[in-house]
Formats: sequence, structure tokens, C-alpha cells
Amino acid sequence: MVVGEITEDKDVIVIGGGPGGYHAAIRAASLGRKVTLIEKEELGGTCLNKGCIPSKIFTHFAQEYKKLGHLSDMGMEFVQTELNMTTLQEYREKKVSQLRKGVEALCKANEVEVVKGTASFLSETRIGVENGHDFSLFNFKHAIIAAGGEFHYPQDIDFDSERILKEREIFTLDELPSELAVYGTDYVSLEIASSFAVLGTKVTLILPEALPFDSSITKEVLRLFKKQKVTVLKESKLQEVSRSGDRVFTVLKNQNGEIISIESSHFAISGKVKPNLKELGLDRLGMKVTEGGYIQTDRRGQTSLGTLWAIGDVTEGPSLAVKAIKQGKAAAEAIAGGQPEVDLRHIPTVIQLTPPLAFAGLSEDEAKEAGYSVSVSEFPVRGNGYGGVTGSPDGLVKIVCDKETDLILGVHMIGAGAVELIQTGVLGLEMAARDEDFSFPLHAHPGFGESLLEAVEALKGAAVHLPPRNKETAGR
Repeated sequence: MVVGEITEDKDVIVIGGGPGGYHAAIRAASLGRKVTLIEKEELGGTCLNKGCIPSKIFTHFAQEYKKLGHLSDMGMEFVQTELNMTTLQEYREKKVSQLRKGVEALCKANEVEVVKGTASFLSETRIGVENGHDFSLFNFKHAIIAAGGEFHYPQDIDFDSERILKEREIFTLDELPSELAVYGTDYVSLEIASSFAVLGTKVTLILPEALPFDSSITKEVLRLFKKQKVTVLKESKLQEVSRSGDRVFTVLKNQNGEIISIESSHFAISGKVKPNLKELGLDRLGMKVTEGGYIQTDRRGQTSLGTLWAIGDVTEGPSLAVKAIKQGKAAAEAIAGGQPEVDLRHIPTVIQLTPPLAFAGLSEDEAKEAGYSVSVSEFPVRGNGYGGVTGSPDGLVKIVCDKETDLILGVHMIGAGAVELIQTGVLGLEMAARDEDFSFPLHAHPGFGESLLEAVEALKGAAVHLPPRNKETAGR
């Protein structure tokens, strides 16, 4: 290690170039701060390079592939349709590279200095960066920790990157598995199961616990998995995974204590994300952390040490890029003297199944547990004319409402357009909207948004494309 003689002074140091980190760096630079962004691998972080974007390229591929049958029914003739996984992987690499270069260009345009290396705090105002034999020192006024999370897996699994795979590896295969066992209830596991099933793989989805959705959405997800010929094993705990030649054997224990063995060509499991803090040297600073090992922050992202801020997977809350991005912007604005605040109560969760799922706010059970007098309504997407025209009849929209005040508490949906529509739900939740605030505005016709409208109207029995509840309540 060679220590440089010069220690550079910076206004803001950002550690980690993932979604939260680069958003924080650019926002701080745009507010007049001198910013250095430290990243030990590639800009864009795990999300862009290995996680969110590569997986969404694959799920998008599956969603588009699903449309071929509908297009054929409409008269579009195909000479031959084949899945070329090698071309798909080339496309993935090209798009990831393009997006990464876009982030690099944005940093350059905003005069954000990008330093390659591993960062470690020496004090509350000084940090060292090691890159091979080079070691640089920086003094700073503020530092934003956006180091992300690292994936943890059961210790007794022998991953081989060929047949027994981690969640990111499954999306890099050059050949489609003939049979795939997927273990997990998180969004990545569900996306893997849905996408590969649509593309023709025989999928077994192993759920160690209940799906984390509203009960109606869970029911619809399981119905759609059945329609896609996915075998779902509920409440089954992983005991062992082994490989013999080109076969993988998965041993499970179900809720009745029975041992089950599954044979497949491939196995995939999604790791649990834990904060990536071990290399940062935070222990020498005395920073407060939660019982779960996350950095403790206020609603602006400031830690117990006034010069240090933390965002994204190193803080408590869902491991979602949307959370990190919001926190990153807020931290930068607070450092610049603003008064931002991050409220994760209505964070949108999106899962790119075929069709996609999205929700925000309270589920029916959560609303009841919170003490609300709950009213709910559901509208099936098959009742939406545009859904029928586009060959997208699957799914539903569910609204959770406070019966006494008509306050909307939760919006849950699965079906075409759900990812875009959930933002309407989030805006309504943030503005404390009541049912009339959703039903008063005009909704574009024809469009998937009409499913959201009629789901809200159904709270009062006024949805035109649903049978009336009964003669006494219809239209009230």
C-alpha cells in the first residue's frame, strides 16, 4: 500500500454508485456541492449491472413472448418462432452497458468525481480509499453511505453457477432449463418462476412461507401460476440441495413434517439482503445501529454522527431501489440546507410477473389490525374492455377503504398496466384521498385505468361492469 502525501478536501463524499448513491451524488452536485462518488465495482451498482435491470430484461422478454398467441389470433402470421437465449444475453449485456455509460455521462456532466476503490472511514470527517496498491485520503464535510446490501444464502448449498444457481445467475443462462425448482417468496423468486414458466420451462415454486400480499392478490397470483402450469409447494422448508450429473435433487420438509424430494434440471434460490457494512470501518466511529444491524437514521437520512448520512439497503426498510433513490435525493437536499423528509408508508412495490403485480398502502388484514372499520372492493380485469381487446384479461384491482371516512387505505393490483397505474394509487394515498377523489376525475377510455376507477366505484356498488350487490345498495 502506498499512501499519498496529499489529502483532498470535499464537500460531500458518496460511498456506493448504485441507484441511491448516484442519485444522491448528482443531486448534491446540482445544489452546488463538490462531490466525490466512490465505487469499488461499476457505476449503477448491483441493481443496474446484476439485479434489477438484467432481471427485468428477462421478465420483459417473457411478457412479450406471451403476447405472440394473441397476435396470432388477431392475424399476425409467424413463419417460425424460436427462443434464442444467446441473443437475449447479448442484448442484456448491451443494454446494461448502455445504461451504465448513461450514468457515467450524467456524473461527468454534473462534475461528480468518480473514484474507484474500497472506502473505509478513518474518522467522522476523513475517509481512505484503497484501489490495489493505491491509497487516497479525503477530508469531507458530509458523507453519504450508500454501500448497498449483500446477499446471504444457506451455508450448506454448493452453488456451481451451472445447475444450482443464485437468483442473479439464473438470468445469465444461454439455454432454457427444462425443469426448474425455485425457492423463495420474494419478488425475484416469483419473477423467475413466472418468466421461465411462460417461456416453456416446467417450474416448481417452493414457498417456505406465505406470500406477502393482500389475501385477494395472493389468491389471484396462485391462480395465475396454476394457469401457467407452475407447481406450487406451500410452507415447505429447504433441507438439502445436491447435484448428480445433469440432475438436481431438492429435499424439503412440508408443514406436516413430511419429507419431499424434487428432481429437476436446475435449482434457483434468492438470497436475503443484509447491509454491506463490514469494510467501512464504522465500528471505530461509534455510530448507532439497529438491532437488525442497519444504520440508524432520522427521516432525512442523517445518522447519530452529524457528518454522516445513510441511505438504501444499509438502512431499515424494504430492499427496493425506489427507497434508495428517494433517500439519496433527500440526504443531498438536507446537506444543502433543505428540509426534505422520507416517508415509506406508501412505497410502491412492483413485481414483474406475467402479468405484473403492484401495490401500495395497507392490505385488508393490515387495515383491520390497525383498527380501521374496513370496506373492500374488487374489480376483475376481464371486465375491462381494453383488457379484452389487447388479450390481457387476467388480474384484478382491489381497494381497501375506511368505511367510516371513505379514506383509501390501500391499492392492490395485478394485471396489464399495473406498474404504471400504481402511481395513481400512490398519489391518492399520499394526498389522503377518499373514494370520490378517485371517481370524480375522468379516466381515459378505453384503457387499463378504468379497472382502477371501477374498483373504487365498486365500494359503493356503482361499478357498471360488475353485477350490482343487491337492489338496495346498487348505485348508492
